[in-house]
Amino acid sequence: MKTTFEGTMQPLDTTIPDPALIVLIGAAGSGKSTWASTWPSTQVLELDQFRAMVSDEAGDQSATLSAVNVMHTVLEARLARKRTTAIDATNTEERVRAGLVQMARNYGVPTVAFLVSTPASVCVERQADRSPGRAVPEGVVRRQHAEAVAAFPQLRSEGFDHVVFADNIHRMEPLLKRVRETRRRELGWDGGDGLGGLLLVRRYFGPEILPMWRWRDGSQLAGGDRVAELRLGADRLVLALRTDIDGASASKS
Repeated sequence: MKTTFEGTMQPLDTTIPDPALIVLIGAAGSGKSTWASTWPSTQVLELDQFRAMVSDEAGDQSATLSAVNVMHTVLEARLARKRTTAIDATNTEERVRAGLVQMARNYGVPTVAFLVSTPASVCVERQADRSPGRAVPEGVVRRQHAEAVAAFPQLRSEGFDHVVFADNIHRMEPLLKRVRETRRRELGWDGGDGLGGLLLVRRYFGPEILPMWRWRDGSQLAGGDRVAELRLGADRLVLALRTDIDGASASKS
């Protein structure tokens, strides 16, 4: 069995229609999620996220069947609405791909096999950077990579309308466009209010805090330093923004 995509090249296809079902194919650590992020988050169904939804652990392999069932329910609803959807999972097993292709056919949505052909050695190395619960054993990674290589020549016969290599697709522009538009909204450059004084808050505390945060301008509780209040139900927390402490800004409750 070949362990590389070299030597299996077919006429290159760079077509990704809209709508389409895009099935990413590649071993764990190949970079599928990076590619998936070039589509809007609403269009991406990531198997790990569905595992977390049903078990609280993205790496819980015992939850895979339940996660797949939930993911397929969402996918079917999107296909019925003719919405482009990218499946972010290894998808190296033929039976898995066959089920996805059949679902798309049922709703008349074109299918795209999106091959992420990262070398097996790189996929293995990347597992070291993952948390213990997310790292995939080397033997499994190499098996997935070999399955992806073996699948390539037969993807057309499996029913995929388009077979593309990630390295031949231009996806950076749409990703940068969304990043730019988000930044413009946050800064108010689109004519809206933007985040204003909440930009600093998000930098220190993250976006989850923003709905609870209110600046209390004019408060003298902290000797003139700016004061904010967080409220969630019966909970209340008052913070003061202290500046120029050892040359850096800091917040203190």
